[in-house]
Amino acid sequence: MVPEIVCLGEALIEMNQLPEKDPRLFYSSFGGDVSNVAVSIARQGSAAGFLSLVGNDLFGDQLLELWQKEGVNHAHVSKVQDASTGIYFVTHDTSGHNFSYFRKDSAASQITPENLPNTYIASAKVLHISAISQAISPSSNDTVNAAIQIATENKVLISYDTNLRLKLWSLEQARETVQQTIPFSDFLFPSLEDSILLTGLREPTDIVDFYLKNGAKLVALKLGPAGVLLATEESHHRIQGKTVETVDATGAGDSFNGAFLSEWLRHSNPLESAQYANAAAALSTIGYGAIEPIPYRLDVENFIKSCSNQYCTS
Repeated sequence: MVPEIVCLGEALIEMNQLPEKDPRLFYSSFGGDVSNVAVSIARQGSAAGFLSLVGNDLFGDQLLELWQKEGVNHAHVSKVQDASTGIYFVTHDTSGHNFSYFRKDSAASQITPENLPNTYIASAKVLHISAISQAISPSSNDTVNAAIQIATENKVLISYDTNLRLKLWSLEQARETVQQTIPFSDFLFPSLEDSILLTGLREPTDIVDFYLKNGAKLVALKLGPAGVLLATEESHHRIQGKTVETVDATGAGDSFNGAFLSEWLRHSNPLESAQYANAAAALSTIGYGAIEPIPYRLDVENFIKSCSNQYCTS
């Protein structure tokens, strides 16, 4: 199946702490923001493709098996012989989840524009990219820019998450790069926390207006448990968050992105897409890890219809 949405970025192995059992124990799973989005898209019933490099190692093999199992097209994911697949650890405390990354010189960071399959991108409906992919290395940043050019020339819509990781680059570099990418963004998926740093603004309405003024066509500002602010030049809609028994929000933003894009492909209605994605993001927080809790379409639809099960209290 030809992918409707092609996702370009880094995939990682996740080691997530299990504090309810033993804080010394870590559960091995998968992560990487753009890979999470691809899985979310596939679980909502849309055709997702993934572009990246992985190491020629056990972890690289496991990621390939993951995408095969999830139905994510990975025909253009290649192995790198002399680099390892990246890994990160998630720990939990009263402030939420914390990340420790081991990805320097990883296989994914060595991607170059020459790795891009032009026709594969050009035949998609949407290209999804992330600021993390721009931050992990200069060559990866060049690759994202090259993919944007291919998409733009072929009228492929561009989806962009401004995910900010200050351990990868300076705030000044991040601001400059994100600012350059925003004008290409048909769908912009920033978080409030990142946006406060990137824009210097604090009010959600001011932030979405800033992004729209700078060229974004649609902005879905993720507000965590408070929901999402959806904005276009024509209208603003505040969607309240769903109250659930949250244990880990590691992949909530990525679940939102994938669910939004999948739902948008079904009917091109931004408000309905944001409402659907808001519910999917809430459900993704009731289990540990980035991948396992990402809900399937039937789960999201049932949650929206009833909102009276054990996870929803409002």
